[in-house]
Amino acid sequence: MQGVIDLYKNVVIQISTPYGNGTGFYLKNYNLIVTNEHVVRNNSEIVVNGQLFPNTLAKILYTDPHYDLALVEAPANIDLPEVHLAEPGNLKDGDQIVALGHPYGLKFSASQGIISKAARWQNGINYIQIDAAINPGNSGGPLVNKDGKVLGINSFIIKGGDNLGFALPAEYLKKAIDDYKEHEGKLAQRCPSCSNIVIKEELSSDYCPHCGKELNFPKFQEYQTHGSVQMIETIISTIGKDVKLTRRGHNMWEISEGSATIRITYVERTGFIIGDAHLVRLPQKNIGDLYSFLLEENHDLRGLAFSINNQDVVLSFIILEKYFNLETALPIFENLIKKADYYDDILVERFGAIWKDPDE
Repeated sequence: MQGVIDLYKNVVIQISTPYGNGTGFYLKNYNLIVTNEHVVRNNSEIVVNGQLFPNTLAKILYTDPHYDLALVEAPANIDLPEVHLAEPGNLKDGDQIVALGHPYGLKFSASQGIISKAARWQNGINYIQIDAAINPGNSGGPLVNKDGKVLGINSFIIKGGDNLGFALPAEYLKKAIDDYKEHEGKLAQRCPSCSNIVIKEELSSDYCPHCGKELNFPKFQEYQTHGSVQMIETIISTIGKDVKLTRRGHNMWEISEGSATIRITYVERTGFIIGDAHLVRLPQKNIGDLYSFLLEENHDLRGLAFSINNQDVVLSFIILEKYFNLETALPIFENLIKKADYYDDILVERFGAIWKDPDE
């Protein structure tokens, strides 16, 4: 399975919205990103990124609430490996599979297992039941066989069960793509009542013209913020970053600067705004010299502090919400971004610290 997993590292896509994270995967022969409808629900555009391309805004093209499917416009000029959908009818109980995705917003993860039940009837759909562990964030990722073919889309789990995961078979996905291709480039939805494809721009109301069922197309609307969240996004915008591209779910942001990645978190329960840059890993030698350097720098840093988290060297700030305002916080944000990109080079070049894997 290792060769299959390596192939899909460049095919599996991370999806972020203001409300959460999920997974998708790229089908080159259709030039589309596939995911679950519930991953992108209530969004007309999302942030996508992969191993071979940076954070990019992408439009939702097609949604199907009944089958929990969504098709997303692929970024322009990407060159990713080609993978194929498995032919229907070849699944057997006990077949080896691997579920791929980004659980809990973490980078690429693979979970191996078997098909527990090749056809499990749920809500009028024949799902593939698997025992491979899938978690929140895995939704929308591919379920793959040992030959590297996409068997289905990891869609949901039964809470409280022991590895009870379910994937929508690829045959449903292929039908959705084939039906949508007749209306390529237009915003479309499959009516959950009569199953006809409905084109948004051809509607005169919010109801299916075939059966009268009310439809729920993604609507473009600015993400509404207030309080500390609004202030964080004002600061991010002020320092010249695209706020939409930095959002990583509810009350989380990620800023790239040079070789550094800075994560901002607003912990609403405690009222803390936290900025962390996990710079490098500790070296095997010169650790004492590196510690001395960090302590000396901590003496002079304003609003920032170095710490060690397991083997990671971390540069951070913590601001209590009641003291959080533009005048005081903006210089601290700017300083963290500037210093993170400055210090990681020094720690590697002077002390032999180890660059962190971009997947971490």
